[in-house]
Amino acid sequence: MQLVSDNPKLLIIGSVNVDLILGVLDELPRRGTEVMMSQKETRVGGNAANTAFAFGALGGRCQIVANIGADMFGDWVGAAFPEDSPHWPRSALATTISVGVTHSDGERTFLTSAGHLDSFTLENALSQIPAKAGKGDIALLCSPFLMPLLMTELDTLIAELQKRGYQVALDTGWPPQGWTMEIRTRLAGWLSAADHALLSENEALAFANCDDLEQALDILSGLIGPHATLVVKCGPNGAVTRENGRTLSIPAPKVEVVDTIGAGDIFNAGYLYGHMRGEPLFSRLTSGVQAASAAISTLPRRYGAGR
Repeated sequence: MQLVSDNPKLLIIGSVNVDLILGVLDELPRRGTEVMMSQKETRVGGNAANTAFAFGALGGRCQIVANIGADMFGDWVGAAFPEDSPHWPRSALATTISVGVTHSDGERTFLTSAGHLDSFTLENALSQIPAKAGKGDIALLCSPFLMPLLMTELDTLIAELQKRGYQVALDTGWPPQGWTMEIRTRLAGWLSAADHALLSENEALAFANCDDLEQALDILSGLIGPHATLVVKCGPNGAVTRENGRTLSIPAPKVEVVDTIGAGDIFNAGYLYGHMRGEPLFSRLTSGVQAASAAISTLPRRYGAGR
């Protein structure tokens, strides 16, 4: 396999925070009661961290562009990324904590506190980004809806990344603000500029305001550039893509699910790792599905290919 370059780097711009995983819970408990959870894990999480862990395990080289809170949780999260975290601005706000509640069907629900993500700015991001991208380098923008100050200037960030020579990949995540007209307009603009649009099935259907994936693919395909790739991550049903008018589906293997939190981020790592190695579209999708399937079915997590 020929690499796109000798040693391309993935620049991951997004959230790092504390993840507290609890489960399994299928119904909201009655108010005033207490429920014991059989599953509990505290780990470094956030979209950027999840992607970086998987990308590194697969053998890739990456850099996280982020900020962190100036508290003990910020110290703990930063220790997981000793090369990158000294460059992260320390926010006066507390480090964000996300409680991920897992359900018996493999789905999960997130309860996330306001915190340091609220203070992450365009200037914070640009101060950490190299002035010129290397050959084959990609910048992945993760869940900009969680960073309100950066979200308002994401168009400027995308333009600057492209000016510096980066391909741009976009994983929007679910907007806590709801699918307002403003959110839809912003997303449409970002999609038109991205080289790789990586959405979940729920996000694609909600943005397209429909319950048919083919219809959503038609709508989204009309927004991306003529040479961009649209990928929709469909959980246990694998992934589907549109590129140059061609639709391609990749099934997911049957696995015993342990923990699906971060599965979409891990798919992104596998897909982009394959792309940076010069793999064709089918192989890129397969790499993403395999990495995510391995991760959600193992404890401690593995990301495929024996890693």
